[in-house]
Amino acid sequence: MPKANSEGMQQHLEVIAAAVTSGKHAVLVVDRAAWHVTAKLQIPANLSILPLPPYSPELNPVEQIWQQLRQSDWANRCFKNYDEIVDVCCQAWNRFANQPDSIRTLCTRLWAILA
Repeated sequence: MPKANSEGMQQHLEVIAAAVTSGKHAVLVVDRAAWHVTAKLQIPANLSILPLPPYSPELNPVEQIWQQLRQSDWANRCFKNYDEIVDVCCQAWNRFANQPDSIRTLCTRLWAILA
């Protein structure tokens, strides 16, 4: 989606809800971006939203992913146009998504497992 807004978040929630196994419930951890926590969202019955505390990027696993992608794929680059930006971002994301051990390593917090 080209914009981060309430409409996009609503569609995102619907896609996630459809992927949740029947009879199960999913918890979606989000930062406090306005479109993540707006009252305009209609939260599907099989989802709960868990907003992180303000100013706590260390608790947000996706921040580790963004840092990895910035360092490996997006650093020191100039792009010709919007389409090239989207293409490079999609290629980087897909390459990263196909590395489950990297995801696990970046997103696991030992203190959370031991707590």
